[in-house]
Amino acid sequence: MNTPLADRIRPQTLDEVVGQQHILGKGRYLRRIIESGNIPNMIFYGPPGVGKTTVAGIIAANTNMKLHKLNGTSASVSDIKDVIADSATIDGMNGVLLYLDEIQYLNKKQQQSLLEYIEDGRVTLIASTTENPYFYVYGALLSRCAVFEFKTVTAAEVVPAVERAFRILASDMGVKIRTEKGVCDYIAMGCGGDVRKSVSVAELCAFGAENNGIEAIVTMDEAKTLTHRSNMRYDKSGDQHYDILSALQKSIRGSDENAALYYAARLIEAGDILSLCRRLLVIAAEDVGLAYPTAVTVTKACVDSALQLGLPEARIPLSQAIILLATSPKSNSAKLAIDAALEDVRSGRCGDFPRHLQNKHCDSADAEIKGQHYLYPHDYPNHYVSQQYLPDEIKDRVYYKFGENKTEQAAFAYRSAVLKAELERNKKG
Repeated sequence: MNTPLADRIRPQTLDEVVGQQHILGKGRYLRRIIESGNIPNMIFYGPPGVGKTTVAGIIAANTNMKLHKLNGTSASVSDIKDVIADSATIDGMNGVLLYLDEIQYLNKKQQQSLLEYIEDGRVTLIASTTENPYFYVYGALLSRCAVFEFKTVTAAEVVPAVERAFRILASDMGVKIRTEKGVCDYIAMGCGGDVRKSVSVAELCAFGAENNGIEAIVTMDEAKTLTHRSNMRYDKSGDQHYDILSALQKSIRGSDENAALYYAARLIEAGDILSLCRRLLVIAAEDVGLAYPTAVTVTKACVDSALQLGLPEARIPLSQAIILLATSPKSNSAKLAIDAALEDVRSGRCGDFPRHLQNKHCDSADAEIKGQHYLYPHDYPNHYVSQQYLPDEIKDRVYYKFGENKTEQAAFAYRSAVLKAELERNKKG
């Protein structure tokens, strides 16, 4: 009874694994590899509680290799060397299978210590991580492993595991467990696709239920209390943080205010309004931009209000900014323009300043043209006069292209009218 329920009901076969049909379904690639018995080095990547450890355990149980388990949060180079040393013993004559959980916590030196041994086959590595391995796993090690992504399990797929948990708990407790209508569905939904968490919540519900020795009743109120905030898969330093912010920005860019509000709500519920505020300011400039120039001003006012108010009231001005940005016309012309200019600068296409733009100009004795000859635009009609502003090397470069929205087209029309007026003025002499 001391073993956690989630471990006791852990699936023993691939058919019992909840979800992951995209890689474990009949005929799918990972399933075929496991059933072949020829196990390569692999990295399992995905959120917690979706079956990574379970599948690794099933693989280990169906091989003749000696199994070692290490956790990246506590493993040392010495621990890894002990695993490698076992490959030279009788126990390891069929090979050593190392299951390394949370590999992202190993430093580069620790990861490098595995390279030689997984390359020559003395050690087969199955590693798991909740973070993107392409960012956190040493490149040389990553290149020697097949990466499989485990996805969040749907609530519908988790429900049978919750129901099974209650049946086992009823047997353990020697009573009938009766759940109010919708309890299993609520737990599955509220735990956000984390099977292990869902089973643990079911266990808490059973232990805390009213029990008369014959029947224990799990109410919806108890389920809601124990599931509260369990669906928040969120780590400010992890992939989930950046995925939510990315989804928020792409939803606003796509003018879907409902999706944007949903992703914002996840950030608000996690208490991370600072990241939300920063991203909204970026969106106002990057995605709305010159199509509605005052959007950034309104957004800044909403952000300032939110930061001053704090939660829960902060949600209101933030919602205002989100809806404004999502429903505004869009233009990324300002972003494209500065990126194009930066590309020239970074490529070394700088050149000298035109002499008439320099702060002070000193003519040498042999200068053919003396004087700075800067034309002051305010001295001319419409405050405009044609002259070269870019260095000679890139004097004809065009970075900014007017967007097709109403605001930028109005600016384009004004520019065209000014140029036309100057052209006519020059013709008249």
